[in-house]
Amino acid sequence: MTALTTTSSTLSATLPSIPRPPPRAPVARLRLRPRRRALLRCDAVSELAPAASAAYGVLLLGGGAFAYARSGSKGSIYGGLAGSALMGITYYLMQSPETKAAGDAVGFGSAFLFACVFGIRLYNSRKLVPSGLLLALSLGALGTFYSAYLQDKV
Repeated sequence: MTALTTTSSTLSATLPSIPRPPPRAPVARLRLRPRRRALLRCDAVSELAPAASAAYGVLLLGGGAFAYARSGSKGSIYGGLAGSALMGITYYLMQSPETKAAGDAVGFGSAFLFACVFGIRLYNSRKLVPSGLLLALSLGALGTFYSAYLQDKV
């Protein structure tokens, strides 16, 4: 039994020591694609986007109905109906995780379209109400959908 018991000092004396490689210097990684950053760095933007699309759609529909009642403009009611329909589609697509990015893209595209329309109307009329107000709302919705899209893709 004494032959089977060995101490760690005798065991380490009989085994050859294995040299360790020197530590490596950190390697700089090459980025092929630049990193995209969201405008709003909050994780809640992705949950805020469906509510923003619903609110924006209601505002577009209400604004179109108000303009039609006030001046009889058929273009305003058609624009309000089209905008609220697009925002309804956006809201519906954002409810499913598989189609959330598509909903963000539809919302971004329609908000961009309405921002262009209201920007042109503001430039031509030089009146802040209603064109300037709706341009500001459209730009806010545009930023929300863009940020939500970038967070959903990451």
